[in-house]
Amino acid sequence: MNLSIGIVGLPNVGKSTLFNALLRKQQALVANYPFATIEPNVGVVAVPDDRLIKIAEITQAEEKMEGFPPIKPATVNFVDIAGLVKGASEGAGLGNKFLSHIREVSVIAHVVRAFPDPNILREGSVDPKADYETINTELILADIQTLQKTLENRKAELARKSGAEKLLESLNTGKRGFDIELTMDESEAVKDLSLLTFKPEIIVLNVAEDDYSGDRLGEFIDKYAQAIGMPKELFVVISAKIEAELASLNEEEQLEYLKDLGLIHSGLERLIQKAYEGLGLISFLTAGEKEVRAWTIKKGINAQLAAGEIHTDFIKKFIKAEVVGYDSFVEFNGWKGSRENGKAMFEGRDYIVKDGDVIEFKIGT
Repeated sequence: MNLSIGIVGLPNVGKSTLFNALLRKQQALVANYPFATIEPNVGVVAVPDDRLIKIAEITQAEEKMEGFPPIKPATVNFVDIAGLVKGASEGAGLGNKFLSHIREVSVIAHVVRAFPDPNILREGSVDPKADYETINTELILADIQTLQKTLENRKAELARKSGAEKLLESLNTGKRGFDIELTMDESEAVKDLSLLTFKPEIIVLNVAEDDYSGDRLGEFIDKYAQAIGMPKELFVVISAKIEAELASLNEEEQLEYLKDLGLIHSGLERLIQKAYEGLGLISFLTAGEKEVRAWTIKKGINAQLAAGEIHTDFIKKFIKAEVVGYDSFVEFNGWKGSRENGKAMFEGRDYIVKDGDVIEFKIGT
């Protein structure tokens, strides 16, 4: 499953600095002027998952391998989208072009500026609340335009018109599409409109280096969740500058740096975790000599459909799945020990896959 996170925000709020840090290399142009990013920069980032290393260790020992099997984590596409400005929905800045890029991502990460730095031009940025509202308003206005065009089409089916009318009425009051209740038929009928406000979102508070510590994250989230009027669960606090510094360190140095800050996980890890939560995603694992790998699926998917993530042919050729929970796989040192202790269970196509399940699919010819 492809997961893509679109990093959006007003110019000079730290989007490209964050993007560069996430990719551990300077792929985006970071400059102290608006529209430094014109085309969306896209980079593939591995999803941090310590379980893969442990499973690789177990597989190496169990299969008597000289080294680890290849480790293939799940991945996330980060898309650095150029800074939006007020009036983007009407073409201000390079608005319409940038809005079209947002349509293609799975989750929107709104980066808002929560750091004081007189040396960085604000270019429309006022405070996190105003920054978020400016961006959100442009997304709503863009969706209103899309819905108005839909309703002008006299040939549009009844469910499509009904859904569009409900959405248009609510969007005009400032609601997001994500929060508007539609019938199943209406939702399906407007799905291909790719409405921007239908996308799950994360609000990324970019704070100053001196403010970035584990004991202050909750303080920032409480403050700005109340100010912006959004649930605390949607917020992630990062310091793009510190993430850039972390990117230049090796893994051991990163862990030590994070420990000094009173943090367990980096901003990258917390941002990806929020994206997973927002989309209702989990990972199942496969383990063997050829590779140890994490596969991203929707929560609630059955074993037959999960097999299709490996290869689409596996759906129709599915026979059964041998499943071990991650904790049991570790406790009993792999497949052999799990089988001997009754922890490896054969499951049919309707088994609902759980996060961390280690699975071996049995596929027919």
